[in-house]
Amino acid sequence: MAVGMPPLQAQAQAQEDTGRMLKETVISASRAEQRRFDAPGAIDAVQVDPFRAASPLVNLSELMGGVPGLQIRDRQNFAQDLQLSVRGFGTRSTFGVRGVRILIDGIPATMPDGQGQAATASLVSAQRIELLRGPLAQLYGNAAGGVLQVFTRDPPVTPEKPDYSLSGGAGANGQRHFAAGIAGGSETLGGVLDVSRYETDGFRDHSAARRVQLNAKVVARPSADTQLTGVVNLFDQPLAEDPLGLTHAQFNQNPRQVVAGALVFNTRKTVEQRQAGLVLEHRLAAGDTLNARVYGGARKVDQKLAFQTNGVVNLDRTYGGVGASWTHAMQVNQLPLRWTVGVEADQLNETRKGFDNLGGSNGLLRRHEDDTARNNDVFGQLDWTFAPDWQAIAGVRASRVRFSVDDRFNQAASSTSGSVEYRQTSPVVGLVWHAGETLNVYANLGTGFETPTLAESAYRPNGAPGPNLALKASTSTQGEIGVKLRSGRHSFDGALFEARSQDEIVSSQSSGGRAIFQNANRTTRRGIEASWSARWPGLDTRIAYTLLDARFKSPFLGAQGLVPVGNRLPGVPRHSLFADVQASVSDTAKAGLEMRMESKTYVNDLNSDAAPGYAVFNASLSREVRLNGAKVVLYGRVDNLFGKNHAGSVIVNDANGRYFEAAPGRRLFVGARTLF
Repeated sequence: MAVGMPPLQAQAQAQEDTGRMLKETVISASRAEQRRFDAPGAIDAVQVDPFRAASPLVNLSELMGGVPGLQIRDRQNFAQDLQLSVRGFGTRSTFGVRGVRILIDGIPATMPDGQGQAATASLVSAQRIELLRGPLAQLYGNAAGGVLQVFTRDPPVTPEKPDYSLSGGAGANGQRHFAAGIAGGSETLGGVLDVSRYETDGFRDHSAARRVQLNAKVVARPSADTQLTGVVNLFDQPLAEDPLGLTHAQFNQNPRQVVAGALVFNTRKTVEQRQAGLVLEHRLAAGDTLNARVYGGARKVDQKLAFQTNGVVNLDRTYGGVGASWTHAMQVNQLPLRWTVGVEADQLNETRKGFDNLGGSNGLLRRHEDDTARNNDVFGQLDWTFAPDWQAIAGVRASRVRFSVDDRFNQAASSTSGSVEYRQTSPVVGLVWHAGETLNVYANLGTGFETPTLAESAYRPNGAPGPNLALKASTSTQGEIGVKLRSGRHSFDGALFEARSQDEIVSSQSSGGRAIFQNANRTTRRGIEASWSARWPGLDTRIAYTLLDARFKSPFLGAQGLVPVGNRLPGVPRHSLFADVQASVSDTAKAGLEMRMESKTYVNDLNSDAAPGYAVFNASLSREVRLNGAKVVLYGRVDNLFGKNHAGSVIVNDANGRYFEAAPGRRLFVGARTLF
């Protein structure tokens, strides 16, 4: 009971806190809306309030640090995107996100080959972010070590007038962020439009970046049974300098420095993406719902790498897909049963060119090919409450992924073109015991797979021309046991998990600066996830802890030598801890303090070097005021409060030993948001 609070008021407060925790909704686990507490697996939902967030809302790492099982690192390198991994899946990615599927408003941000982009999610439009981990994620197909879904806000029903918003902020290292939005509509038709611009000079030398995003969403409800959602996303990043990684000695000497090669070859990246999609939800009958989607887009990338021969990568990509699912809800013995069946088909067409890098300019054409990746999947999922306190889950997904490469540069050499097809059937089973109103216990077991990406298949061993289509898909068997407890104002989630993989895709060697990959036999990832949160009068607290033991279980000859049994997978810290306190200083002011801690992280398969462990603290303060009828939020934050020098991310198995990417020192950011 809170000190000074009457018993009945304290009881009411506790009931309100419990109800709020239990009512959090998610859809990732069962493809239908349900309470997160009842979801039959490890899933977290982060609620986003873009108006009140004491953060610039540029990167997902600002919001997702308190989710156990997730490693998400802001590399301070906008040429390479965030590093994101779930339970050790996705750590080897040197650019973009792989091993974790990303969806934004139901539209895939992960391509058919398993490569995804997190930066295209507009956080100033976000309302909720879900992360599904473990065996149930395998029902989303290729490279689903986890599933990250971003849901943008729906338009408000404001027929009398729309809502307008403006925001701006500035901070250390030349950071500047501006955003504007409009939202409104009626019961039958509404829309949201957000535009944002972010610039930074970069913490390190040669790391400036600039990008502009537009996110639009239109929701139409022509009848009580039908909802049609259209989304448009534009992403333009005309500047993203790449300072490259540092060796351990360089990092210790001056973490802000840039290696000479980055300046000689003017390493940088430009990205331009245009995407649109349509999502339909239609109630066919009382217990039948049809969901369908269609989307398409185009993405252009030009990247200057730190070597001359074939040191420019130019990609011109178009992509799209369709999907449909039918969900039927019924009762058996007066208990609910729901099943879903569906199909998905996605395709990526890409023209890939390579040029010599002559001081940051394009030289001779060295590579010209047309690449294609496509997938065709069918899936089914059953959710059956077969007894008052027991629920069974079963699902299966059959996937077919096909790559093809048509060499336009060496047309006379048929060996430099080719195709490969991967097939996988992934079953999942699970059981939930609803032990009480505030206690659920669950267990899941399933299999999954992960194909190499087009980038990982791009180069053959020993510098031979043509794609490396001999790479196999990695397969895994995963299991977990978890518990969810809600008691008064307290909430606790815990899980034990293990994943055993065959044919893990690992580094083989490098040739002319190019990364080449191979299959290793066996790896294991096992660990513990635990999170606790509580709501007190005027105070919210959170703690999240992850123990992850990820190891090679068979020897192999890697990029730098023989990797023995028992070595740890690089890029995976054994211990991760997050703690957060948010206090209401007054009715209109809030203060926050958070801590992020990681143990040391090995940077290569040989485990011959590692980034030291660290703990950093971040502080924030915000206040909401009213000004001439408008609501205004003023906020400020200091990241890395004590100026800890540490590696914010690592480049796994870098061929030049430049593994370390420095995190910024103490950084201040202040901003204001207005809603009227």
